[in-house]
Amino acid sequence: MKYNLFKYIFMVFALLQISCSFDAELENSYSEEWVYSQPDYAEGILLNAYANIPNTVVDGYGGDFLDSATDNAVTNNFSNGVYRLGSGGLTPSNIIVGQWDNAYNQIRNVHLFMENGLGDNIYYDITSEEADQLKRNNLKGEAFYLRAWWSFHLLQAFGGKTNDGDVLGYPIVLRSLSDEEALDLEAVKRDSYSDCVAQIIKDLDSAMVYLPSTYSGSNPTTGINNLGRADQHVALALKSRVTLYAASPAYQSDDVVKLTGMGQFNVVDETAYINKWKIAATQAQEAINEIGDFISLTEGHFSSNTSPAEFIWRSFFTSSALENNNYPIGERGGARTGPSQNLVNAFYTKNGYPIEDSRSGYDADNPYENRDPRLYLNVLYNGRSFNNRTLETYVGGLDSREKYTRNTRTGYYVRKWLSLVPGIISVDNSSSQRHYNPYFRRTELFLNLAEAANEAYGPQGLGDNLTQTAVQIIKSIRTKAGITDNTYVDEVAALGKDEFRKLIQRERRLELAFENHRYFDLRRCLLPLNETVKGIEITKNSDDTLDYQEVVVEERVFNDVKYYYAPIPYDEMSKSPNLINNLGW
Repeated sequence: MKYNLFKYIFMVFALLQISCSFDAELENSYSEEWVYSQPDYAEGILLNAYANIPNTVVDGYGGDFLDSATDNAVTNNFSNGVYRLGSGGLTPSNIIVGQWDNAYNQIRNVHLFMENGLGDNIYYDITSEEADQLKRNNLKGEAFYLRAWWSFHLLQAFGGKTNDGDVLGYPIVLRSLSDEEALDLEAVKRDSYSDCVAQIIKDLDSAMVYLPSTYSGSNPTTGINNLGRADQHVALALKSRVTLYAASPAYQSDDVVKLTGMGQFNVVDETAYINKWKIAATQAQEAINEIGDFISLTEGHFSSNTSPAEFIWRSFFTSSALENNNYPIGERGGARTGPSQNLVNAFYTKNGYPIEDSRSGYDADNPYENRDPRLYLNVLYNGRSFNNRTLETYVGGLDSREKYTRNTRTGYYVRKWLSLVPGIISVDNSSSQRHYNPYFRRTELFLNLAEAANEAYGPQGLGDNLTQTAVQIIKSIRTKAGITDNTYVDEVAALGKDEFRKLIQRERRLELAFENHRYFDLRRCLLPLNETVKGIEITKNSDDTLDYQEVVVEERVFNDVKYYYAPIPYDEMSKSPNLINNLGW
């Protein structure tokens, strides 16, 4: 215990950027009671649970977007786990989508704080009892939230259906374990998915009691300087996401939803299934009522010194890592992420019709003109202005594989989240800009509500306590994004719930691209996983006209229903005999 305690002390010093030195004799003189009477140390243990949340959009997956393991993109980083994941290389010993050990370590940090950091022997503010109690309450609320956050990480990554048709989550742990308890490996069992959801919701409800609505003003505890820590709005956003997952078909037992094949399932108990969607709709609506309307994403959200109102909870980082990883090779980048032709084709034209609809006005000879404005937020394509020049991805162009073999394989480069300020990567004077990593966006809440409302009440249905129908929400999202006509939305809605579900899923794909949602959305909704990833080959003719030909870039080898769920890590299965693995593993 003392060894771990001193390890935490040093982690706290690093986190708080305190510079001190200790000799061995002085360090060994510290007692646990003394350590937990020091507010910086005690709070620092809790702050470790924040510090281990990935601070950039891509770092959590080894420098790659998780979209690169889906039909949205590919990666050129062939040694990374995302490439292996996308090519069917998921194994119990190689699980890039979840961090089992790290999650439990952070939950343990939370428990150490809860059990030791709120005692009578510690004072967080000596100016007044009221100020001290306010700080204690806030830290307690943050502790409940952080346990919920890391618990949902486990549920999202490892929750799944078993061979027996049950749905399991993770082993729930609600306190620090003694050495004896930690060694009782036979006691380690996965709790049911529904019990895990209930515990997460309970923690979030507890967090709501102690946290401020948002951080504002100048108070040292609840003031604007604390922006980025958990508050009530953040807790409501997580509740919405948790209940959306809990209603999804992949996480229903066989007596509610029966999985029959890749992309195929039957609803066995319609009432039980719809009731879960009603809960998800209610939670999304409650979050929206408190947090407010969404602000459509713009390029200004990618790099700004002021936190955009669209982001409910975010971190930020100041570096040129995204640009270093994803700029073309000729611009001193790594050309890692190649958005797919599949994703490009999914964007509508500006009048709201799919490009395959004759009313869309889509011109195959000018495929990037008059398109859904969200295409331009996500993708860099041939002919687009880039770094004081024009991007050239045509065969033999400066940004093609013929020029540099490590350039994009798809004919596209990622735009989202990157700074396009000229000179951000330079031999002489590289610079960095603030980049945001949104954990929750307001628009996600509205997409959650649209999906849940459609499943519970249909496209035009207005359930109890809901203020908008699924159709109204989708129209609003598209209109704010810059689409000029929503006739197509009404046409799809008239076809019923099943067809409108596809439209909502398409809207999530476009709105949340390169935010690490697509991988999990495909799985929780039991959508086909094996769509071949395509790119574009552009040939420049002698008269400067261009010919466009779609080409196969990468196959997605997900040919078994087991790929809807990640396996429990091999090390955990090998040492805990009563752990049950997910379907097919």
